[in-house]
Amino acid sequence: MTVREVRIPVALTKGDAEVSGLWSGVDAADATVALAHGAGAGMTHPFLEGLAAALVDDGFSVLRFVFPYVESGRRMPGPAAHAVATWAGVQAWLAAEGVESFVAAGKSYGGRMASLATAAGSLTPAGLVYLGYPLHPPGRPDKPRAEHLPSIVVPQLFIEGENDPFIDPRAQFDEVVATCRDARVEWIAAANHSFEVKGKRQSAQEIGARLAEPVGAFTRAVRGH
Repeated sequence: MTVREVRIPVALTKGDAEVSGLWSGVDAADATVALAHGAGAGMTHPFLEGLAAALVDDGFSVLRFVFPYVESGRRMPGPAAHAVATWAGVQAWLAAEGVESFVAAGKSYGGRMASLATAAGSLTPAGLVYLGYPLHPPGRPDKPRAEHLPSIVVPQLFIEGENDPFIDPRAQFDEVVATCRDARVEWIAAANHSFEVKGKRQSAQEIGARLAEPVGAFTRAVRGH
């Protein structure tokens, strides 16, 4: 996999900034996936490395990137507005590369920020992929993060572990998905929020690579949306 380090301009309220990205541009790519990290890991996490490599092997171009708080060396996410602006910057960067249609995907926090950016109109992807949507903090179903999802018009794919505490109870998650205009769920049997399965020894890179199949199938289905 050929990877090029890039810089992505981001317009923040406090002034212009840049974030780091990794671009795997494939000649005559089938489609493009923009891939965001979760709250506790950057773009080089083995899970994203495995997923990106498998997608590239399958003929997709992939752009990974970090949010401003990671660029600044902080561990805790900054304001949601900064993440929304970053997704807008990613879209502008792809457009400058000649990519007009792409799918926005993200692990947990990164996917939720893509959904916020899309609902706000700052991001216009062909579709959204959530790699473990964090519906609420574990044990706090009274704090759902879903009020914006029904306003999203592009197709949404939720890839979810059956044992993910971020979507427990399942009935609440099912109700949220039912409010979406065009959404489907890909269940990963017995998996947790990191898509690990108890008793099954797999590296994070292998786990990420396995998710390339549903991500790729969805991306092909919605390209040009």
